[in-house]
Amino acid sequence: MKTMSFATDPQIQKHRWWILVAVCLFTFMSTLDGSIAGPGIGGLILANLSWGYIFWINVPVGILAMILGAMILPKDVTTTQQPLDKTGSGLFAVLMVALFAGVFIGQQIGFLQPVILALFAVAIVTLIIFVRVELRHENPLLALQLFKNARFSISVLCALLIFIANFFFNVIAPFYLENARGLAANYAGYALMVFPIVQVVVAPIAGTISDKIGPELLTFVGLVLISISQVGYMVVGLATPLWFFLLFVGLVGFGNGIFMAPNNSIVMSSVAVKDLGVAGGINALARELGMIVGISVATTVLYSAMSQSAGYKVTSYLPAHPEIFIDGMHIAFMVSLGICLVATVITGGRLLKHRRTAPAK
Repeated sequence: MKTMSFATDPQIQKHRWWILVAVCLFTFMSTLDGSIAGPGIGGLILANLSWGYIFWINVPVGILAMILGAMILPKDVTTTQQPLDKTGSGLFAVLMVALFAGVFIGQQIGFLQPVILALFAVAIVTLIIFVRVELRHENPLLALQLFKNARFSISVLCALLIFIANFFFNVIAPFYLENARGLAANYAGYALMVFPIVQVVVAPIAGTISDKIGPELLTFVGLVLISISQVGYMVVGLATPLWFFLLFVGLVGFGNGIFMAPNNSIVMSSVAVKDLGVAGGINALARELGMIVGISVATTVLYSAMSQSAGYKVTSYLPAHPEIFIDGMHIAFMVSLGICLVATVITGGRLLKHRRTAPAK
């Protein structure tokens, strides 16, 4: 019997541009956290179109973003005579390359290899030099003095931790749905879209409530919900009903929606007006570092746990032994839970301090 995939179906090919437009619109609507929406959208593209459209979709989305940016963003241009921190920029580049090269290569050859230890040593030494240089520079690349503000530092740290935890989900969930549970790419995409859709709906509401009651309580509640979702991931298995898994996918989206907007509000309201641009840059840096660290740590923990369960080194999914992946997944989400709990405890402490010092009404 001849079978036909979605990608070769004549009806799909006939309407492929309409499919692409629909995916583009959803992508644009998901820009609140496109990094999380990406896997779901990618699954839809792979199920209905050829893999090349994974890259082609960036063209219309990018053009649309440029047009809207030209229409909406302020036209004024601010120039400065302050010199670029070339030394700090160079040191930061060396730090990032050494650190993540060590992590990614170490996953393949082992973290105790001399070349990996050397890369980590370079990263540590570079970090120390970078901090010393930035503290003395008149116009540093990274304004470290902002971290003297506890509210700012806690919010940036929690954002970093939550993005790390989110990318545990981003890395592991597709393996669970497609490999362990046998879902097609499009159905896995639908499942993964629950996260960003819930977050997109909840975030504006959380932002409005935050303006009325303050952001501290909402950030704490959001982190509690995210932590509960990690517990849910730790108990799912090969026979778990998919609705049960999707319940926790929606819960983590709900928690992120409650947490992100109020947390960003704290970051931006904790600094002087002249430092808003720097604060926004540091917040974005925390987000990007969280993505990279999350991917690195998630894969490292997952494959290390799978290797421990299998009794030999594992660097990919084992089709014949899905139970080994489930063991590794549970350990990985246990680590993710620990990361979330650190952020929750820190934020809870800030909430208690805020309530003690807040003037009585």
